[in-house]
Amino acid sequence: MWKTFRKLTLIKCVLCVCLAAGLTLYCWLSGGRRFPAFSASGISEPVTVVLDPGHGGEDGGAVSPVGIEESGINLSIAFRVQDLLRLTGYRTVMTRTEDVSIGDKSLGSVRARKSSDLRKRVEIVNATENAVLLSIHQNSLPSSPVTHGAQVFWNRRPGGEALAKLIQASLNTQINAGNEKRAYPINDGVYLMKHADAAGALVECGFLSNAWETVRLTETPYQKELAAAITAGYLRYVSGEEVT
Repeated sequence: MWKTFRKLTLIKCVLCVCLAAGLTLYCWLSGGRRFPAFSASGISEPVTVVLDPGHGGEDGGAVSPVGIEESGINLSIAFRVQDLLRLTGYRTVMTRTEDVSIGDKSLGSVRARKSSDLRKRVEIVNATENAVLLSIHQNSLPSSPVTHGAQVFWNRRPGGEALAKLIQASLNTQINAGNEKRAYPINDGVYLMKHADAAGALVECGFLSNAWETVRLTETPYQKELAAAITAGYLRYVSGEEVT
C-alpha cells in the first residue's frame, strides 16, 4: 500500500511538471510572453524570479516537536523550484544557497544579525531588475497540531495578489485537496515582504507542528510535488491568467 501511495505521489508530481511545461509552451505560442500580461504588475521582460529560502544558519525558523528546523526544508524546496523554473526558461536568483545566515556575522547579538540578514535579502530583491519574489517558509501552530496544508500570502506591490492567488490555486489542486485554503495579504510585520519593491508571494508549505505533515515535508517526492505546484502557479501568473 505504501509503495502504491509513493507511486501515486510521483505521478502527481510528474503531472505538475507537465502542467508547468504546458503553460510555458502556451505562453510561447501566445506571443512569447514571459511576464504578467496585466499592466498593474509593472513588470517588463525579462523577469528574474528571486527565490528566498526563509531563515538559515543560527536562525532555524519554526521547529517541529522532534527538533526539525524549517530552514533546511525551505532551502531544499527553493532549489527544486529553481530547477523547474530554469527548465522552463526563467532566470532565477537565490537569496541564499546554503543553510547559513547572510547577515553581518560580526554583529554582537543574534537579534542584530537576524536584522542584518533580513536587510540583505531586501537588498538582493531590490537590486534585481524586474524581479518577482517567491519566499519559501514553513508554518507552525502548536496549539492545533492537526492543522496542515500549504498557504500563500501576498505583499502590497502591484501583481502580488494575483501571484499569490494563482500559486494558492495550484497548491489547492495538487497539495490541499479536501483542505483548500485562501491566499491573504501579509501583515506589515514581515520585514522582507514589506520592504521588497517586487511583487511577492510568501509560501507557507506546511505545518511543522503537525507530525504527519512534518514527515512529508522532509521527503523528496513531496518536496518535488510542492515545487511543481508552486512553479505551475507562477507560470499561470506570467501567462496572464485571470484570478477568479
